[in-house]
Amino acid sequence: MGIEVPIVQGPLGGPWQQGMRLAAAVSNAGALGSVPTTLRTPAQVRDDVRRLRDLTDRPFALNMTRRPFDPELFDAVIAEAPKVFSFALGAPDDLVTRVHDAGAVFLQQVTTVEQAVRAAEAGVDVISAQGTESGGFCGDVSTMALVPQVVDAVRPLPVLASGGVADGRGIAAALTLGAQGVNIGTRFLASVECGVSDDWKAAIVSAASEDTVKVAFVEHILPPPTEGGYSTVPRSLRTRFVEEGNADAEAAAARAEALRTAVMTSMRDGTAHELIPLTGQTVGLVHDVAPAAELVHRLITEAEATLRALADLASATNGADETG
Repeated sequence: MGIEVPIVQGPLGGPWQQGMRLAAAVSNAGALGSVPTTLRTPAQVRDDVRRLRDLTDRPFALNMTRRPFDPELFDAVIAEAPKVFSFALGAPDDLVTRVHDAGAVFLQQVTTVEQAVRAAEAGVDVISAQGTESGGFCGDVSTMALVPQVVDAVRPLPVLASGGVADGRGIAAALTLGAQGVNIGTRFLASVECGVSDDWKAAIVSAASEDTVKVAFVEHILPPPTEGGYSTVPRSLRTRFVEEGNADAEAAAARAEALRTAVMTSMRDGTAHELIPLTGQTVGLVHDVAPAAELVHRLITEAEATLRALADLASATNGADETG
């Protein structure tokens, strides 16, 4: 993917939340910054990419999903010739050839082994195996259990571990599971450059892992998957909005139109964190808000230290076996 360190920044909501500064800072630090395009227009995506390229000349990813999927938006994304095209919440199928024809690497997110096999058969280049710990839309299987199964199922395709990784120990663990790198979202939410509200960042820093829950009534508040889409449920910090909806799905269904309007309005005006602040369980590992470049450096330094410690432990154990 043309990057120096095995870290991909997960696309965080929409540009009305994340902004371009985060993706640029991550890419400039040697990792892969990602830009979400969900609910953007083709014109907005073109403007987003123009602003991003003013900030970095390094590789980046443009992300799309099947929740929903807009063919015109796909045309615009491909026309921008990103180094990496990342896709989530649905099967890649007929998109792979067009992405390759545009000269881009196809990065596919999956939440099950079956989805990973289907993606590999479709010809994608890299697979991101996302565990249930992650923020946003996720499956039911943990990263620790999912990643090695996906690695075995799609070898020799490279695999990224996604969900549950927020420090260098997580990167080291991902590599020992057979992954070639990691996809990180929540840790980058709490970065200086991320465009989300300071209140959202503060909530992440103060939260425990138990403060995140699945948004069980999601079908009443967000656009449904389009054809080929996967059924997944997002993870969010607890809010009154989430707790009330989860407690009474029937009432949420009756108010679906009003709830959907409220959520879409909050995304546009920067108050999404007051309703459904999509966030992963790694909040328990996030203790500060820091510049993205510092986070990338910190992650790699911690990973290298952890791997060295494991190598020393293995060497000491082997030595003891030989002399014991």
